Amino acid sequence: MKRYILFNKPYGVLSQFTGEAGQKTLADFNFPQDIYAAGRLDKDSEGLLLLTNDGPLIEKLLNPDNAHPRTYFVQVDGVPGQQDLDKLMSGLEMKGYRAKPCEAKLLTEEPKLWDRLPPIRKRKNLRTSWLQMTLIEGNNRQVRKMTAQVGFPTLRLVRSQVGGYFLDGLGLGEWMESKDFQCN
Repeated sequence: MKRYILFNKPYGVLSQFTGEAGQKTLADFNFPQDIYAAGRLDKDSEGLLLLTNDGPLIEKLLNPDNAHPRTYFVQVDGVPGQQDLDKLMSGLEMKGYRAKPCEAKLLTEEPKLWDRLPPIRKRKNLRTSWLQMTLIEGNNRQVRKMTAQVGFPTLRLVRSQVGGYFLDGLGLGEWMESKDFQCN
């Protein structure tokens, strides 16, 4: 029987079941046996992570030729202007590859999220702002590299959506099983 689990991964947790002594991993969350992460969120990122025992789906999701949308809330140092957003959306030239065009917009309100532990650092003389970005690829630390490249380093990164599946209603560290998973 194929299983599909949506998990709200906390900050500081590895997207794998094993780690070095003292590291928090997926093994700390009492998932069913024989499931695996279908993709990754780095240790410093939070939010929606799919786990499954559906090997062909994992392969499909990880293959860059099978673009599927992933949406993130991104807190950055400073306030990007429209030119900065246009650069993000155009598909930046990154070390060794060109990022595919994406969607990026400046949010007028902070997204309703849980408090992060530990909290992000705050500077008295520099405002922060929130972006919503939707990418169709998922290279290693790509969102962080993109925002840094346009001069607005990422302070907090929360994946809110994968395909048609949303983080809504899933508390931090909680998971729920879905009957199926459609990636587009």
